[in-house]
Amino acid sequence: MYGQKLWIWTMLVWTLKCTDKMSSPFPQLAFPNYDFRFKKNGDKISVFDELRKKWLVCTPEEWVRQNLVKYLINELNYHASLIALEKGLSIAGREYRFDALVYNREFKPLLIIECKAPEIKLQQKVFDQIWEYNHKINAPYFLVTNGLGFIMGKVSQQKGVEYFSKPVDFDELLSL
Repeated sequence: MYGQKLWIWTMLVWTLKCTDKMSSPFPQLAFPNYDFRFKKNGDKISVFDELRKKWLVCTPEEWVRQNLVKYLINELNYHASLIALEKGLSIAGREYRFDALVYNREFKPLLIIECKAPEIKLQQKVFDQIWEYNHKINAPYFLVTNGLGFIMGKVSQQKGVEYFSKPVDFDELLSL
């Protein structure tokens, strides 16, 4: 509850000050500092999504997703053209949306990503969600983050789940 109140307070303070050229109006996450474009729409702040080329309401989860994408591209050498964001999929007649999916160079699923707001703990419920999506997608690797921590690993029939100590570079992931 405290985290949510702090988030709302931060949003209110920065809503009054935010312009397109300002630094981030959102909490610092476990990523390097990146430049983002913001704008105010009524009482909401939007962030420009460089991959989708559109403005999105900057919810706590969106803030994590935007930072993660920049981290993957700028620090871990992932290719922007191989990252899909918030695409729909149908599972047992129900519609879902994964947060992000990275493809390999042959455009086959490589890494499924689930982003959560910073106040959401990375617990079993989050993994159940990504496992359900990945049952349909079949990406060999997964990454779950709330912006404050990461859990990345590999799923295999032979060894089960293998966890990595840190997020893995794109070329290294292809060679594993």
